[in-house]
Amino acid sequence: MIDISELERRILYALERIDRGMDTLTEGRGIVPVQAFAVEAPMAQDDAEVDELRSALDAERSANAQLTERVRAIKDKQETIVSDLEKKVGRLTQQLDRADAELQRQRRLNAELVLANQGLSDAARDGATDPELLNKVLMTEVDALRAARSAEMAEMEEILAELKPLIGEVA
Repeated sequence: MIDISELERRILYALERIDRGMDTLTEGRGIVPVQAFAVEAPMAQDDAEVDELRSALDAERSANAQLTERVRAIKDKQETIVSDLEKKVGRLTQQLDRADAELQRQRRLNAELVLANQGLSDAARDGATDPELLNKVLMTEVDALRAARSAEMAEMEEILAELKPLIGEVA
């Protein structure tokens, strides 16, 4: 961004110099009376000066065109980078949302598992073995394991999503 600002400043400065040079040329021509050019040497000097100013003007125009093209190229590159970053932010936001959902599911299942284990412990202390309670604890544990596996798979997908562009660049 600093490069663009610097290039714009330089272009504007060059254009101002061109304007001043053009003003000087037109003002100088309008003020000098025709009789002052009776001697041929000063006129030759003025022509040389005009030629020099024109070549300087052409050089400034060329530099201006080059700078304008560089600014355009930088702007295009910047827009491409911003677009790529916006896509990446969108993708990462989706991954974060999926990971958050999996985390919430795991927390809920872990809380259920703690309660079920506590109920099983209480039943075991009382000497009772309730098959329904045991089945509920085992099902909750299976759900918790599935949630953990799902979270691990989501994490692997995130890792693979980050590696695919790197692998593509190398290949």
